[in-house]
Amino acid sequence: MMLDDHINRIRTDGYTILESLLSPDEVAAMKAELAPYLRGDFMGRNNFEGHSTERVYAMLAKTPSVAGAIEHPDILGLCDAFLQPGYLLSAALAINVHPGETPQDFHVDDAGDSPVLHKPRPPLGISTIWAYDDFTETNGATEVIPGSHLWDQDRLPTEAEAMTVTMPAGSVLVFAGSLYHRGGANRSDGIRLATTIQYCMPWMRQIEQMVLAIPPAIARTYSSRIQSLLGYDIVPPGFMGYVDGVHPKRLLDGDYVGRMRKGEMTEPPKGTPVY
Repeated sequence: MMLDDHINRIRTDGYTILESLLSPDEVAAMKAELAPYLRGDFMGRNNFEGHSTERVYAMLAKTPSVAGAIEHPDILGLCDAFLQPGYLLSAALAINVHPGETPQDFHVDDAGDSPVLHKPRPPLGISTIWAYDDFTETNGATEVIPGSHLWDQDRLPTEAEAMTVTMPAGSVLVFAGSLYHRGGANRSDGIRLATTIQYCMPWMRQIEQMVLAIPPAIARTYSSRIQSLLGYDIVPPGFMGYVDGVHPKRLLDGDYVGRMRKGEMTEPPKGTPVY
């Protein structure tokens, strides 16, 4: 399926599935990186996190392989179609659902309980769920309510409207942040591992405070694209995102001057803020 077809599916149904975007080797690598954090020691603290579910937050600080999914060109292509330039990484966490887990409440990911941002409206975020185990009807696969991103504010989801998303490991579910969805019940005898990577408009507060969760010393090791998604950038044409009057990239690269390095542009007059 071409990218335009996936864009149209998100516009119409609220979601789309890109199958087998990761190779078996890439799936295995992510599982290996997550293994030290998934030993059954720390289950969720409430029903939303899941009392029989493990979660690994701040993944870029713990599992570097997730960067490939975060900046996958197909995913960023879909984000480009719905979000304003300068959009941010809002969340990146692993979710390991154990047998016996109950379903979440239906919810949306982008400002669902905001008193001023009412539906229907364009999505303010794009969410992805990457499968590292096969998603089946019984192992806690994500459930979506097709078309619910187009609903009015007062319409609420019902069980009968939900559809279970089944897909093989290595695939990714991409959906509008305004789509009703939930993690399903795990009625199987196996676990279901996934990561959820979410993006938001550049003017929104991120779900995870990325520049705190991913310290500069670690952020410095990633690509410029990842750094921008974390928040080491400004939103043009203004200066939203600056730090002490200068571009936040200066926290990672002391030679960074106005989107270029020293020696690649004329130095600005002394005292001129560098964005």
